[in-house]
Amino acid sequence: MSSDRLTGIGPTDSLPAGVHVRDEWIPMPDGVRLHTRIWSPVTASPTAPVPVLLEYLPYRLDDWTAPRDSERHPWYAAHGYASVRVDIRGTGSSDGSFDDEYSEQELRDGEAVIAWLAAQEWSTGNVGMFGISWGGFNALQLAARAPAALKAIVTVCSTDDRYDNDVHYVGGAVLGIDMAAWGATMFAFNSRPPRPEVVGPAWVSQWRSRLESNRPMTPVWLSHQERDDYWRHGSAAEDSENISAAVLAVGGWADPYRDAVLRLVSNVPAPVKGIVGPWSHQYPDRGLAPGPSIGFLQETLRWWDRWLRGEDTGVEREPALRAWINEGEPPATHYESRRGRWVGAEAWPSTATADRTLALDTLRGGADGNVVVRSPQHTGADAGRFFPFGNATDLPPDQRAEDGRSVCFDLPVDGALDVLGNVLVRLAVTSDQPRATVTVRLCDVAPDGSSTLVTRGVLNAAKRDGMDRNDPLEPGVPTVLSVRLVSTGHRFAAGHRLRIAVSSSYWPWVWPHGTAATVTIDPAASSVSLPVWTRDTDDGVRFDEPERSTPLAVERVAPAEVLPQRTVTHDVETGEWTLDVDPGYGGGRVYPDGLVFTEDARETYRIRQDDPTSARASSRWSIGLEQPSWRARVETESEVTADAETFHLVNTVRAWARDGGPETPETLVAEHTFVDDVPRTSA
Repeated sequence: MSSDRLTGIGPTDSLPAGVHVRDEWIPMPDGVRLHTRIWSPVTASPTAPVPVLLEYLPYRLDDWTAPRDSERHPWYAAHGYASVRVDIRGTGSSDGSFDDEYSEQELRDGEAVIAWLAAQEWSTGNVGMFGISWGGFNALQLAARAPAALKAIVTVCSTDDRYDNDVHYVGGAVLGIDMAAWGATMFAFNSRPPRPEVVGPAWVSQWRSRLESNRPMTPVWLSHQERDDYWRHGSAAEDSENISAAVLAVGGWADPYRDAVLRLVSNVPAPVKGIVGPWSHQYPDRGLAPGPSIGFLQETLRWWDRWLRGEDTGVEREPALRAWINEGEPPATHYESRRGRWVGAEAWPSTATADRTLALDTLRGGADGNVVVRSPQHTGADAGRFFPFGNATDLPPDQRAEDGRSVCFDLPVDGALDVLGNVLVRLAVTSDQPRATVTVRLCDVAPDGSSTLVTRGVLNAAKRDGMDRNDPLEPGVPTVLSVRLVSTGHRFAAGHRLRIAVSSSYWPWVWPHGTAATVTIDPAASSVSLPVWTRDTDDGVRFDEPERSTPLAVERVAPAEVLPQRTVTHDVETGEWTLDVDPGYGGGRVYPDGLVFTEDARETYRIRQDDPTSARASSRWSIGLEQPSWRARVETESEVTADAETFHLVNTVRAWARDGGPETPETLVAEHTFVDDVPRTSA
């Protein structure tokens, strides 16, 4: 199968010696072409073919991911691989229309891309796939479909469960902070134009067609409030037994997807290894907080050389799970680097962990009697960002204010205590409402009283017997809620206290039910089970220092108005709390080809402390792309509110183009407003 070659598009500055870059179109079976960039060794030829690595994303290889791409794709090419970056259908400069995240169309296209790469004369036919977040998701999803040429994957900060471990729901509750914000972000991202330099003079009409088909995804996500077939599609956990490609799964304790690493190591029948470090939602070689970084590219090269070239690189002799255990530190919204150590588990679950179960009345020092939880609605204002990216305000601050809005159970620590894995809290509760959600936080309390969030878990009580169910509580009838906290690796120092904090609200992480519930806990019938890491020896886990190619020379542009990254304000008269956030995805920049890219976004979350139906999440995006011969602007606004029965959503997009020099006037390309009402079922 042939493709039309693009010339003069790919970046050529700062390429390693012996590396060539070119752009191509990969044709799909229905005629749609996907825009592709290929970095390859200059020696790659029909007589000396090389294995191929694929990263498959909707985030625009021509500009948005270009700086990150330039750090790793040329590096792989310099080490003997053809490294390929493809924009998903309807994104970047690829043809067609985008329909939904991880759609059947996206995955069918992915299989066609893999087959095309394997069939090229410069390819050995062995394909590996890698990616972080979206790219890690579809690497797993395509591995579960088992295309013959896909021999190995590296999946970073991704998940195998799209319902309960993604940006839509958490513990069966609506993830307010990202159900709204990420839906708004993708609505804005998918409204960006193709590059005229790639698609030619018809770029405005192609963009108009894209805008006509672009729809906000949040209403779709909200219409599936239980784990149904919509979420089972693309959840690799549903098909993990089909995975035959070797899997290297990587995550970070500051990233929300870290549980997937442990599940994959436990459940995938193919060769599989896991690494979990202290990192945020970033590749672990980029030097972004929290560190320390590792030689991630060298580690993945060992993986590729073993599974795509058949070389004995020792990867199979590594521990099944290599994990970093953070040392307790004072609470901070940013750690340049975490203190701690690496440990290795030969299997997961590990024989080096031992469950320690304690009744919550013990943690209360023997106090008798039930305790009542009715948290104010703004509990969760100090939760931090759902997706930390290494920004200055991403991580949760001191939890003392949050602890004061919760019911807390404290345990003194006798000597150091290492926890590695998932903490399980069982709560014997009675609710006065049929709908209730509990959030459980595990905190490290220092002798000075400061409280550092270690991990947390959420459970919508309607999902207590399964995420695919909707079973309201019977008010006044006791039941047990098992809350599985997200995995962690943490050392509690001697003299510190381990705190279990329980709240009945957690805004904006959790969208509240329409009526606030009062939850009564019986501490004597409730417990916490801790996965205690029992080995204190040096397990010999080591990584090289990071290597990367010289990144693209991008000039950052200061914003016209510098606003705080994150503020929390309280209107004392009305009782309204407002969280105002700059998501910090990168801001303005100038690329080496002269493209001026501007990006401005703001997310706002409001709630009154006594009214769950006052919750309101809004996002505003402004994106600009400009060259001397053209300009494109996009503005979007998105808002989600809810009453007791219905979610209400409004999404607006406006787009303008200048198809010519600075003297050419802008024209309105599209203006659309989408109004959706979604009934509440279990969320």
